[in-house]
Amino acid sequence: MLYPENCLERLGFSEVRQLIHKHCLSPMGQQMVDKMQVMTKYDQINKFLRQTHEFKSILENQEPLQISTFFDIKSLADKIKVEGTYLVEEELHQMSASLVTVFSVLRFFEERKEVYPNLEALLEHLPVEKNILKRIEMVLDPKGKIKPNASSTLQQIIGDIAKAEQDVRKRMDSIYKTAVGNNWVADGSLTIRDGRMCIPILAENKRKLKGFIHDESASGQTVYMEPEEVFTLNNKLRDLEFDKRREIIKILIALTTDLRPYTPLLLSYHGFLTKLDFVRAKALFSIDIEADMPVLVKEARLKLINARHPLLYLSFKEDKKTVVPLNVHMTDELRIVLVSGPNAGGKSVCMKTVGLLQLMVQSGLLIPVHESSEVGIFENIFADIGDDQSIESDLSTYSAHLTKMRHFVAHATPKTMVLIDEFGTGTDPQFGGPMAEAVLEVLNNKKVRGVITTHYSNLKLFAGNTPGLENASMLFDNDRMKPMYVLELGKPGSSYAFEIAQNIGLQKEVLELARAKTGTNQNRIDSLLVDLEREKKQIYDTKLHLSNQQNKVKNLVAENEKLKLFLDENKKVLIKEAKLEAQAIIKNANKLVENTIAEIKDKQADKIVTKQLRQNLQKVLVQNQVKEEKKPEVTVALNTPIQVGDWVQLNNSETTGQVLEINRDNLVVALGDLRSVLKKNRVYKISNKQAKKAVQNNSYTGSISEAIGNFTAELDLRGMRGENALHEVEKYLDKSIMLGFPFIKIIHGKGDGILRKLIREYLRKYSQVNRVEDEHADRGGDGITYVYFN
Repeated sequence: MLYPENCLERLGFSEVRQLIHKHCLSPMGQQMVDKMQVMTKYDQINKFLRQTHEFKSILENQEPLQISTFFDIKSLADKIKVEGTYLVEEELHQMSASLVTVFSVLRFFEERKEVYPNLEALLEHLPVEKNILKRIEMVLDPKGKIKPNASSTLQQIIGDIAKAEQDVRKRMDSIYKTAVGNNWVADGSLTIRDGRMCIPILAENKRKLKGFIHDESASGQTVYMEPEEVFTLNNKLRDLEFDKRREIIKILIALTTDLRPYTPLLLSYHGFLTKLDFVRAKALFSIDIEADMPVLVKEARLKLINARHPLLYLSFKEDKKTVVPLNVHMTDELRIVLVSGPNAGGKSVCMKTVGLLQLMVQSGLLIPVHESSEVGIFENIFADIGDDQSIESDLSTYSAHLTKMRHFVAHATPKTMVLIDEFGTGTDPQFGGPMAEAVLEVLNNKKVRGVITTHYSNLKLFAGNTPGLENASMLFDNDRMKPMYVLELGKPGSSYAFEIAQNIGLQKEVLELARAKTGTNQNRIDSLLVDLEREKKQIYDTKLHLSNQQNKVKNLVAENEKLKLFLDENKKVLIKEAKLEAQAIIKNANKLVENTIAEIKDKQADKIVTKQLRQNLQKVLVQNQVKEEKKPEVTVALNTPIQVGDWVQLNNSETTGQVLEINRDNLVVALGDLRSVLKKNRVYKISNKQAKKAVQNNSYTGSISEAIGNFTAELDLRGMRGENALHEVEKYLDKSIMLGFPFIKIIHGKGDGILRKLIREYLRKYSQVNRVEDEHADRGGDGITYVYFN
């Protein structure tokens, strides 16, 4: 039960209804929006919420559900119920378009069985009766006009009309040419008058041509005459038009008669489309306000997380402003929230937000809250908002409030939500405060739930000492004298009457006089509340700061983890590259030794040549010799104490870094992108020049990767001489083996096969070569050699 009658309007539900109304595609959907009511049954509310949530999911996921065209099938079905009536072409076309939409939707849900179970329930096992659509399509074309071949009789009549029109045209053209030749015709061509084709004849020549005058010009100088010879043909043509119309009506009557047995099914289709339009409109509205589906519970309780007033949200959205979210809860232990604080601080908006969201949920609408919010079901929602004084009923403002309080007390139950704005106002505060406290006590004893706003100190004190009641306040920035619109549970708030008056410039003597008249105790209470507000503001700011700091720490930890993973991966790459390089050096060394031995044998151990070859071998060994790096000598200047900005190197390591901070015996050192804390005795100071050199040496990365990226596993030797070709093969093999390629392709051509034989014999010297193969016959055959490595 809702009380009073204007409860929906006062809480803003009527405006919500109008916004949903605009999203409807049909008058039927709009009628359902108008009939939307606040429900109290759990299963019914849950079904409506889930239907809207599923349709919202369809819209957000851009599912191919096309709902754009449908009409009022019910009125058409009601019309064909009566024997002898028939649907005209436009009405049949509307029915056809609506049926196409119905069948499209039915097919959509058939292809997605059990994906949207609550929307599927709307189908109510509707059959897809395509005979209706087929019968209409046999008679109407896609534009909704009768097809010329809708019946054989109609087809014959249309053919006769075309022939008659042709005869009339030919005869009229002949007469017109004669009249033109005799200069009987006025300026202009053939024209239509009263549905008949006429010739414009000069008035003085009207007796020279036999016929019927249908009209004359304004000046009377021109008459429009239908020649006598054409009159009979036109009459025949008109008779054929009447025959055509009679045949079309006959076809429409026959079609309507065929559709009459499907009337119950058509009404079912109408109901389905109406419900679908209604759910679609609710889903579109929920997207507009960024609504979600809360957890629905059967008990009369409430837990709103990040709740926003939907109408305020839409208004702020246009102005590109944001709404401060609301967090509030009502349980068996904390039933009534008493909100206090300064005027224009958001108390009434807080109360209206709770009331409107409760009405929306119990009407099957999604609400702008976090999905973890919980909303219960209330059997009664009572609201006392605004001034309801009535001249007709002889009620003052306070009398109107008391009338509502009488109803609240008489009908309140544990499943009642009470929403009262500015509780106790409208009369002398000395009496209004105690009266409000008495009503509040009775309501609390009846275990009602609700949100009440007030400025009365006695109510704040009563709420602080009474189980079931909870003080709450809207936070206020007393430094800037601006409300923060944040609800804080647990403590009452000050009205900031003196502070606001001082801020707007009220004279000092007035303020001092007001303080003196208020009384010492009241001033002390208000001062304590102000101090409490200030402390709450400080705590709130501190919590925000701590939250930001925690987020920063989390981000730094995550960044460090990423850097650690990066360094581990980089270490693996460097080790792999070093192994590849070592492998290449070993292979080159083996090859050099083997070639040296082979040449010594070929030269038959000539001493001079042997000596020269050994010198070449020694030269290559010197080139690949790893030189032991000397540790940097620490100069006297480097023995000075380490300061922020100095470069340091880890003991027994080549790792260098720059000092960022110094904390006693600990240093915060930047090792590349990594920040690390090290003991002073684990590092020693180095010069900027040494640090620069170390950084350059450590920057060698990715050379192997670059070489692999630039390497192509194909060598073309066509046209080369034997020695040059073998030299290229040698270099290419070394590079391939060093980079770890599994095979290479050598193109040498066919010719006499000398180059192929020479290359393959040379390849046998390499122990790393597993086998050689010819290319496929279609792609070069034995003109190409594939070399596979171990």
